[in-house]
Amino acid sequence: MKNKHNDGLNRRDFLSKASLAFGSIMIVPRHVLGGKRPDGSSYLAPSDVLNLGFIGTGKQGRGLSNSFLSTGQVRISAISEVYQAKANLFLDRVKENYAKNPTWGAYSTIPVYQDYRELLASKNVDAVVIATPDHWHAAMAVRAAEAGKDIYCEKPLSLTVKEGRAMVNAARKHKRVFQTGSMQRSWPEFRQAVELIRNGYIGEIKSIKVNVGPPPEAYRLPAQSIPEGLDFEKWLGPNEAVAFNSELAPPITQDVFPNWRKYKEFGGGGMTDWGAHMFDIVQWALDMDQSGPVKVSAPNGKDQPYLTYTYANGITMTHQTWEWNSGVEFVGTEGTLRSARKKLETSKPELKDRVIGPNEKHVYKSENHYIDFIQAIRNRTMPICDVEVGHRTASVCNIGNIAYAVNKSLEWNPKTEKFNDAEANALLGRKLNKTWGIKL
Repeated sequence: MKNKHNDGLNRRDFLSKASLAFGSIMIVPRHVLGGKRPDGSSYLAPSDVLNLGFIGTGKQGRGLSNSFLSTGQVRISAISEVYQAKANLFLDRVKENYAKNPTWGAYSTIPVYQDYRELLASKNVDAVVIATPDHWHAAMAVRAAEAGKDIYCEKPLSLTVKEGRAMVNAARKHKRVFQTGSMQRSWPEFRQAVELIRNGYIGEIKSIKVNVGPPPEAYRLPAQSIPEGLDFEKWLGPNEAVAFNSELAPPITQDVFPNWRKYKEFGGGGMTDWGAHMFDIVQWALDMDQSGPVKVSAPNGKDQPYLTYTYANGITMTHQTWEWNSGVEFVGTEGTLRSARKKLETSKPELKDRVIGPNEKHVYKSENHYIDFIQAIRNRTMPICDVEVGHRTASVCNIGNIAYAVNKSLEWNPKTEKFNDAEANALLGRKLNKTWGIKL
């Protein structure tokens, strides 16, 4: 998809583009047509600033608040958090940013909700940022779409394939702009890698190696006392009850990413945590954003030592350890290419800085994942990592975890999103409780 951004859209152009992207029925947020942008200013007029509601204010949420506020185009108008200490720390960080731009108002006016549904009901929230543990993503995103909010949701997009499809369906039904937090798509080294591959600079791709962490394990941690200020029932949300352990929600004195992602009840292990980044680059490079592999096979300890995916064109992709941690290697008929954060290496050194010509193949260009989302909201166009894209990448991760779990070679149909195996198909969704769950 070519970049459709145009900061100078007039009303007629805006309505035309919106109709093309999302259908003939649309809701125009007040901030799209209101306010003027002062010449020479990095900030918009107060009437043209986007109101964001943050759902989840832990380590990742705090980082995202800085990223969004640094654009100068948003204010944070509400937050939802089930752990009071984390909400307080988040507000302290936001206060520092607000002091730099008084037009946003006092940070103390930001309401804090334990129940995110109250945030979704607020007319003072245009879009939401979902930065909760993975087991909450689908239920929150579906309800956000139903509430008419545009959505930025952290990767991996979903804990199961069926939950991811529910997120896509809700976004489409309610014509919501939805950005997946796979920000590597807005980084130059990965865009360069993708365009080199798409333009055949290393020939026809034959095989790919992805180095990310292992699949998840069952949650069996010992029970600990629930800390004061944490509503653990709401933290669990749609999940069945388990005993609390601080590995799930560490105190703010520990500035770490929590380990809930290691356990299958809440996350997908390294396969989805880092896999949502690195398998995403593979999907992008192979132009598979609307599809995926057709087979995934568990390692058998013999002729197939690694989890192996196969695409319909015969390209194979293995999940294996090699010297680049959290990296991907493409092997083509005319060379190799390796890519990781801040790293790009090719068997032909001159390709690293090769300028892709105007008449060659180009992918959607975003230089800032957060501005890209904001512009997509204003223009009512799809952002660089739309919900379908995020769902397809998460599906690659999730079907790999399923193959590990059932220890089989499985055929996968990316159109029907089903396996040729009943045991594997039973793992495409999960049981969600009636209070917080959604219908899958």
